[in-house]
Amino acid sequence: MAMALHRGLDKEDFRMISEQPLPWEKLRDASVLVTGGNGLIASAFVDALLQCEAAQRVNVSVTVLCRSREKAEMRFGAYMDNPRFHLLLQDVCEPLPENEKFQYILHAASPSHPLAFSKTPVDVLKANFLGTMQMLESARQNNSRMLYISSGEVYGANPEDMDAMPETYPGMVASMQPRACYPEGKRAAEALCASYGQQYGVDAVAARLCYVYGASITEDNSRADAQFLRNALKGEDIVMKSAGTQLRTYCYLADCISGLLFILLCGQSGEAYNIANRDSVVTIRQYAQVLADVAGVSLCFENPSDQEKAGYSASGRSVLDGSKLEKLGWKPVWTIQDGLQKTFWLSQEK
Repeated sequence: MAMALHRGLDKEDFRMISEQPLPWEKLRDASVLVTGGNGLIASAFVDALLQCEAAQRVNVSVTVLCRSREKAEMRFGAYMDNPRFHLLLQDVCEPLPENEKFQYILHAASPSHPLAFSKTPVDVLKANFLGTMQMLESARQNNSRMLYISSGEVYGANPEDMDAMPETYPGMVASMQPRACYPEGKRAAEALCASYGQQYGVDAVAARLCYVYGASITEDNSRADAQFLRNALKGEDIVMKSAGTQLRTYCYLADCISGLLFILLCGQSGEAYNIANRDSVVTIRQYAQVLADVAGVSLCFENPSDQEKAGYSASGRSVLDGSKLEKLGWKPVWTIQDGLQKTFWLSQEK
């Protein structure tokens, strides 16, 4: 069975997003840059802007920054003739063309899967630090508002006496481990956002994501949930390479996108916001079992390779507190069961 890598959300998801109580008028006639455009979250954000702008009559223009035209045309083929969609092909670590000006920047460019952490940690750091600096420079020059896509990994593991980690928790990461390239890259990029705000008055906010899942995954994504989904789509048993006892906060892709819009349009400058569904806190094994039940396959276990183990997170518990974002009006809709069922269903479509 072929997997539809270009399919992220559906009409039901877009309707839910477009009906959110957001100040949509802020996007009227706006130009938005989305970096890392071929990724799961960035590509779905592009879809949401272009699908919801008609319902909200905001006439928004979207530019996707990515390196591969081939991948972009496969992912965004439906928009290539849309005058409100544009491609910008370049490395995120390079300066933007001087004639490119945007009111909003969503900066999501970063490798975010374990094999990248173990094979190319320097590239992961460069995308997060140097790429973020380039986007902040553009925001500084053009008075743009920037939303940086960070991660709940900036916290490390939950302290034993903390049920869920709020944005005020400073976190703890073992910086001398190569796997730290991702959380430390995110932490450094957040510090850049704060520094540009302090020194230059740049309007920047950050979204700290929990574990986001959805149908639009890429072939090179080596995260466990992506591998589980590939197994399920092929009708194969889902193979786990750990006991799966790590506790995680998960969030369905459409809920994540609505959360990003709340942060972009309502978030306070200089602040970070967790995107985390309090009703979707399960172990990795429980997550895999739900997907196995949806797909009608079995769950089994296998030892990981040394390279795979090198990219694994050492965090046994990563539960985020999403109440700060909820105070802006955001409310997640999808349970883990319903979200995984939809993810499996959408991924089967060609």
